[in-house]
Amino acid sequence: MKKIYLAILSFFIVAAVSAQIENPVKWSYTAKKVSDKVYDIYVTATLDPHWHIYAQEAGDGPEPTSLTFGKNPLVSFEGKTKEEGKLEKQYDENFKSVLKFYSSKVSFVQRIKLKSAVTTVVKGSVNFMVCNDHKCLPPKEVPFTVKIGGK
Repeated sequence: MKKIYLAILSFFIVAAVSAQIENPVKWSYTAKKVSDKVYDIYVTATLDPHWHIYAQEAGDGPEPTSLTFGKNPLVSFEGKTKEEGKLEKQYDENFKSVLKFYSSKVSFVQRIKLKSAVTTVVKGSVNFMVCNDHKCLPPKEVPFTVKIGGK
């Protein structure tokens, strides 16, 4: 009987150790100065091979990528968040829709303007969903912080 319990316990330990959480996207966050008190915030996704992330207007079905910014009285947001990358469009049989997505790399760019010449931080989060040819991972939200201003 001890051998059976030991075998079952060993199976669960091996299964737990071998189970890995998939994380096929790496995020980076930067700010680039455009002009006096004007910056572009880059929220960049770099994807593992064979994975893709959906555009902000992805089509019917999957969770589109969205950015949410926290309130900061020193910052005003100029226009909508833009996308920089190679946009792909393809009909997806699973969602019965033409979908828009990015493979490899995409940057979501938000222009901001400082209300005065100060150093501050912009906080926010990115909500996204990634898929490959075989499966999709559940939507995930990742917080970020970007330092703005200064020298």
